[in-house]
Amino acid sequence: MRLIVGRIGKPHGIRGEVTVEVRTDEPEARFAPGSVLATEPGAAPPANPAPGPGVPFRVPAALTVESARWHQGRMLVAFAGILERDVAEALRGTLLGVDSADVAPPEDPEEFHDHQLVGLAAVTPAGEHLGEVVKIDHAPASDLLVLRRPEGRTALIPFVRAIVPEVDLAGGRVVVDPPGGLLDL
Repeated sequence: MRLIVGRIGKPHGIRGEVTVEVRTDEPEARFAPGSVLATEPGAAPPANPAPGPGVPFRVPAALTVESARWHQGRMLVAFAGILERDVAEALRGTLLGVDSADVAPPEDPEEFHDHQLVGLAAVTPAGEHLGEVVKIDHAPASDLLVLRRPEGRTALIPFVRAIVPEVDLAGGRVVVDPPGGLLDL
């Protein structure tokens, strides 16, 4: 499964450096020099289809990080082989990802990556099926498990120990003990 770790923004300067909208908790690890990031096919049609004379530009299947740095709260990244502003502009909007198999699980047993939770069955402590985790919303107060209920509706479950007392990755389930009315919203 591919995990999106960033999206290329506008070029910065004239030497091919770009801004990156970071979508990972570990930007220093994901954008370390030498890291190879897969590009999302078709994520961004080239803004300039012909950056060189008669040579159409195609977004490569992967980009290698040459350097990365923070500048005024933004991540600036230089990729190997991207040496001109026109080529960097053609990358705008491209999604950057890594394979989930290459991401080490968190050391804290109470911490989980989103991709570990998506697809898990949600059940009550008594074993009643509540639905399936389809997404994680990262809200300011707490993370929310987005459940697809059996009847097709969605439900938002605060991902806190009082409501989600157990996550059983091996068993493919999360135990949800919802307070009255939570699933009726």
